[in-house]
Amino acid sequence: MVPLCIICMLIAAYAQKASTDTKAILAGKLPDKDLNEVSGMVASTTHPGIYYVHNDSGDTSRFFAITPEGKLKATYYFKGEKIPFGVTDCEDIADGPGPIKGKSYVYLGDIGDNNSSRKYIAIYRFEEPANVEGTSTIPATTLFLKYPDGPKDAETLMLDPVDRLLYVVSKRKDSVSIYTTPLVFKANDTVTLTKRASIHFTGFPPFKWITAGDISKDGTQILLKNYQDVYYWKRTPGEPVWKVMTGKPSKLYYRGEKQGESIAFTPDGKGYYTTGEGLGEPIYFYHVAQ
Repeated sequence: MVPLCIICMLIAAYAQKASTDTKAILAGKLPDKDLNEVSGMVASTTHPGIYYVHNDSGDTSRFFAITPEGKLKATYYFKGEKIPFGVTDCEDIADGPGPIKGKSYVYLGDIGDNNSSRKYIAIYRFEEPANVEGTSTIPATTLFLKYPDGPKDAETLMLDPVDRLLYVVSKRKDSVSIYTTPLVFKANDTVTLTKRASIHFTGFPPFKWITAGDISKDGTQILLKNYQDVYYWKRTPGEPVWKVMTGKPSKLYYRGEKQGESIAFTPDGKGYYTTGEGLGEPIYFYHVAQ
């Protein structure tokens, strides 16, 4: 979530860029009144043409399956923590391997912390649903995480299928930090994240704040975005993702959104989707052009 004055600044920047934009391809629009603060997006591994999305703070413990055109296919509820909404502030979502070989899992990151005051954050793991239709309740396995250097606000959760690590990238500082934790964990474990590196982005707050990221399904490409840019890295074999991210990124094309906090590679890694927060927000597609 961002303060109202910042939202107004983002709307102004969005309108200015939209007036000259010709490269973003309008895939569709977010559906349904329930999808009004989408803050994370990822391609399904199991179901072709399906992307999982979720809202951020203020929503209950659930996520959704949609098409790139914006058609709502399914809503999945789960049992979260014993707090009013079941979750605190879900900010990103990932999809990939997990504890059982040959199965795919969805990972929902309850990692938002605007005041940097949470004692722990949480990641919920779900076996990818067999069906993408209607409304259902599915079981969740919870991992609680602590930072080794004090609480942080974060809006980026990524999955590295090669080294089998989950990545959390902090949001607000001039230099953001990269943290990892093993992909396989026991239910209700509390684990301290490993800090891997810090990376610096130029620009002015809040536009430079890191709001989303994704790693391609084959683990060879990495995306991070803020409110005005998309950053891209190409991974070489044997190099850890965090190490790759300490190198200079390329900038990919991005049409600024009113409050853009979602980015997702296509399953083949040849393109990516973005969308913003709000009712009926556009879903844009871009080719990966370096």
